[in-house]
Amino acid sequence: MKMRLLGLVLVVSCLLTSAALAKGYGTAGCGIGAMIWGDQPGMIQVLAATFNGTSASQTFGISSGTSNCANTAGGTASAKAFIETNREALAKDIARGSGETIESLSTLAGCKDASQVGTTLQKDFQKIYPTVNTKDDTVVQAILDTLKTSTPLECKKLS
Repeated sequence: MKMRLLGLVLVVSCLLTSAALAKGYGTAGCGIGAMIWGDQPGMIQVLAATFNGTSASQTFGISSGTSNCANTAGGTASAKAFIETNREALAKDIARGSGETIESLSTLAGCKDASQVGTTLQKDFQKIYPTVNTKDDTVVQAILDTLKTSTPLECKKLS
C-alpha cells in the first residue's frame, strides 16, 4: 500500500508540477527519474538513473523530446550533449556493447543499427576511454570520430 501511494505521489507530482519540466538534470541524464530528483548531487542520481532505465523513460524522452530531454532533433550537437550528460552510463554500456544509452545515442546520430554501434564502440573502448581520468571533451571526440568514420554504421545526422 505504501509503495502504491509513493508511486502515485511521484507520478502526480511530475504531471502537475511545471517546475519539474524546467529543472536541469544531473548525471542520471534526462527522463522521469531526472525530472523527479533533478540535479541533486550524490547517490540520488543512481536512483534517478535506475528509475529512468527500468521505466525506459530516457529512451522514450530522447526519441520524443519529452521528459525534460532537450535538444532531441539529433545531430552532432545533440550527440555531444548526450555523451557529456550520460558519460558514466555510456561507458558501462560501451564496455558491454549494448544498452539504453547506446540506443539513444544511435537515434540522435541517425545511425542505421544500434547493435552495430554498440559492437563498434565496444571494439574502440580503449581508444575512447584510455584512462579513468580521460577528459570529457576527449571522450566525446573519440566517440563522435568512431561514429563518423565507421562507414557501416551510417550515422547520417553527424556532420
